[in-house]
Amino acid sequence: MSFAWPWQYNFPPFFTLQPNGETRQKQLSAWCALALAYSQRQRLPAMTVREAQDSPLFTNHRLQRKLPLESIQVVLEELRKNGNLEWLDKNKTSFLIMWRRPEEWGKLIYQWVSKNGLTNSVFTLYELASGDDTQNEEFHGLDEAMLLRALQALQQEHKAEIITLDDGRGVKFF
Repeated sequence: MSFAWPWQYNFPPFFTLQPNGETRQKQLSAWCALALAYSQRQRLPAMTVREAQDSPLFTNHRLQRKLPLESIQVVLEELRKNGNLEWLDKNKTSFLIMWRRPEEWGKLIYQWVSKNGLTNSVFTLYELASGDDTQNEEFHGLDEAMLLRALQALQQEHKAEIITLDDGRGVKFF
């Protein structure tokens, strides 16, 4: 199944940030929604700015249009302000894009644990993200960095504890 691009993606002015404040804000909202939807559909948790710049997200080959690097930085900063992006380095060259925030992932994981009567159980991170039992869950295949953030959110709510196991890390749910 291919990604369904919004109408704006095929509108050449979309690839130039507009100078009018109100128009620009609507455009940034559209870019943010597109970036989140695209990242979710492609399951792209982390990437570099260069990868983003060269990806279909910011480059429409059919129109022969590309969002300039400075504009990509503006979109990424808007995502960060909205809580959907975290820079992974001080130079802002790589980032984690979060179509769901860690607290939301934690809630989904804990709902699955509760629904299946698995409180007071211990899981490895691999079992949660890649195990057969979670195959039909939204969090199946979740990037380990985001999984850890989700579990840390649950740990702060005293619903889980991240533990060290012989072969890596795990989590116990309460």
